[in-house]
Amino acid sequence: MESYEVLRDLAIILFSAKFFGVVARKCKAPQVVGQIIAGLLIGPCLLGWINQTDFIAKLAEIGVIILMFEVGLESDLKELMKTGPIALLIACAGVFVPLVLGTLLYMGFYGTAPWGSENFFKAVFIGTIMTATSVSITVASLQELGKIKSKVGTTIVSAAIIDDVIGILVLTFVIGFKNPDSKPSMVILQTIAFFAIAIVGGYIVYKVFFTLDKRYPHTRRIPIVSLAFCFALSYIAEKYFGIADITGAYIAGIVLCSLSDNEYIERKSDVISYMFFGPIFFANIGLKTSFNAMNGKLFAFCICFVLVALGAKIIGCGLVGKVCKYNWSDSLKIGVGMMTRGEVALIVAQKGLAAGLLTADYFTAVILLILVSSIATPIILKLLYTRDEKKSGAAAA
Repeated sequence: MESYEVLRDLAIILFSAKFFGVVARKCKAPQVVGQIIAGLLIGPCLLGWINQTDFIAKLAEIGVIILMFEVGLESDLKELMKTGPIALLIACAGVFVPLVLGTLLYMGFYGTAPWGSENFFKAVFIGTIMTATSVSITVASLQELGKIKSKVGTTIVSAAIIDDVIGILVLTFVIGFKNPDSKPSMVILQTIAFFAIAIVGGYIVYKVFFTLDKRYPHTRRIPIVSLAFCFALSYIAEKYFGIADITGAYIAGIVLCSLSDNEYIERKSDVISYMFFGPIFFANIGLKTSFNAMNGKLFAFCICFVLVALGAKIIGCGLVGKVCKYNWSDSLKIGVGMMTRGEVALIVAQKGLAAGLLTADYFTAVILLILVSSIATPIILKLLYTRDEKKSGAAAA
């Protein structure tokens, strides 16, 4: 592929993402839905104008990192601390219920298997894929609805971050049981070490930024250095601790969220995210989709896989939300907000492929889950919030 053809691809992606984003908004749906549909239309699944390249995939990864950094910047640290224990319970349920139901689903299609057999590990791994949560699409929807700083929004983001950490631990344990060379205990220690370093180092970094912010308020150097800090922590998390880079980006935002100029930093970051990296990230979901390997049994499995994966998050996270004294409406929002899957599910699937726990055919199910959850979640969230606003207006009247 000639280097200049990348420019053509970027032009098509940005134009189509913006066009269908506007169409989605006119249809009273979140813009991210239109951007995902744009990727589906121009990708190999339908028109075939653009194939996903490594370059586009890297730009999409930068997009989700910046998005999660913005979420951290917009967070209320006091509210985050308040919802922390609840978020932990919700995350645990959001891992346990999909893990069990996913394992049972695979055994229902391909037969039960004794502990330690190859089929048993494949079944457990299908459940492991379901445990992943990608909050980026939910975050974009909540931002558009103006609910990202609400108690429900903060709980969803916190639970999703914890969910990713637990999901990585589950993945390591499953691979560890199959491969004696893996050491799950090391992953636990690495995770604890990362958060310990993030707390201590984050406090030092905050003090440095506090001094810079006080001396050079509302200057462009502050957002530039902040973005550099975001990328550095994302790299450190992934490279040295095995934690998802988006978790590092989110924590970078949390570290800086108490600065007096945090809104200024967020606005500057949002410019490049909204104009360039964000549309590429959401369109890239559609570009990944292909149904070439589909057959009858796999199609039936994919449908059940999607339904079980979505339902498991709603049931597990929603019921725990209700137990934690949220009302039924907010509990449903938490369950729906946690059901999106994205890059983490793909990473887990790729790890399984490398470990021999998954064949390439099942990537279709994972892609379909990401596509359906990415489109359905923003629409359902908007319907739930619109319904509550109408009820509140009627009650006030």
